[in-house]
Amino acid sequence: MDDNDWQRAARAVRAEVIGDDGGRTAPPGDPVPREYQDYLTAMAWGVWARGGPLSNRDRSLLVLAMTAANGRMDEFRIHLRASVNAGVTDDEVNELLYQITAYCGAPAGTAARSAIREVRAAREGA
Repeated sequence: MDDNDWQRAARAVRAEVIGDDGGRTAPPGDPVPREYQDYLTAMAWGVWARGGPLSNRDRSLLVLAMTAANGRMDEFRIHLRASVNAGVTDDEVNELLYQITAYCGAPAGTAARSAIREVRAAREGA
């Protein structure tokens, strides 16, 4: 796959899982430079575009666990909202919370639980 194909594939997976805006909008007056967004898409979403034995559902669960483990709650929320598009159920997220807490500690589990409550409340209110 050449760079253009790779970039297109990465953008397509990002749009499928998170949406065309990448799951976030830049704050007013702070646009994300196109070059940076292209780099981020190619790097992060290019991994998803590889195919192989991991499904988007698998990758979504992995990203949720990794972002929680690293305390990246903004990214956790973005991927939690999008996880439904990848086929992840609320029950699976609930179970993942136990894994996060057991392997990453109570602070990570508690932060993830708070984020889960926020995202679900927003989803139910929408």
